[in-house]
Amino acid sequence: MSQPSSRLQARYGQESVPAEIALNPLIEHLLDHRSVRAYLPDPVTDAELAAIVAAAQSAASSSNLNVWSVVAVRDAERRARLAELAGNQAHVREAPLQLVWLADLARLRRIATGLERPAEGLDYLEMFLTGVIDAALAAQNGATAAESLGLGMVYIGGMRNHPEEVAELLGLPPGVFAVFGMCVGRPDPARPADIKPRPPQAVVLHHERYSLEAQDEGIAAYDRAMVRFYAEQKMNVHGTWSVHSSKRIAGPETLSGRHRLIEALNALGFALK
Repeated sequence: MSQPSSRLQARYGQESVPAEIALNPLIEHLLDHRSVRAYLPDPVTDAELAAIVAAAQSAASSSNLNVWSVVAVRDAERRARLAELAGNQAHVREAPLQLVWLADLARLRRIATGLERPAEGLDYLEMFLTGVIDAALAAQNGATAAESLGLGMVYIGGMRNHPEEVAELLGLPPGVFAVFGMCVGRPDPARPADIKPRPPQAVVLHHERYSLEAQDEGIAAYDRAMVRFYAEQKMNVHGTWSVHSSKRIAGPETLSGRHRLIEALNALGFALK
């Protein structure tokens, strides 16, 4: 690679761009991802939604069990309530489409019941994890498809803050859990989003065996990059990425969700083993 692309430089910063990397239009498109939190009021069309879901269904699914679903929420009042439940995030209310991605074990239980077959395997943590992973894989395919159509998006982890209330609002049956939301809409050009830097590949890429110590230099470089990003974006974040991240993991009270996960899942009809 003689000259790194502008997207690659934005993703890593000049000092951390890989020395050699194979690029093509698809990879450049993936490098261009950014979290969009400001949208025009224009609706996402049914054709665009169908394309997003088709791409989502083209993701890998463990054993082809398809233990995920998605609820498309366009109603303004329902979006406003979801915004409240997700931590009063204005973009959840303002985006014309909210996709709530679900780990869905209810469908298989209903199928097994109809066939008069046991479904005890659905009560094991393995199946819940399968549903969460399947939902995440599907959602990321959907996100990439949305961006290819000129739409913007941002994930909403705060959808897990109040899982019982979200389930009631969306009519989720027992065995269905909202893993995260996703705002989708046309980005507002007056409030553009920038590409957020990621850690150097030396932090996340390990060859043959994992090493914590080998990450130190890359983390230091990432701290410097994120300090610059926080300042450029005029974000109210004090200190480095390491300091900011350490604050987020200080204790259960610093996590976005306030529920104990097992208690919430039990209330939603899961009986994990």
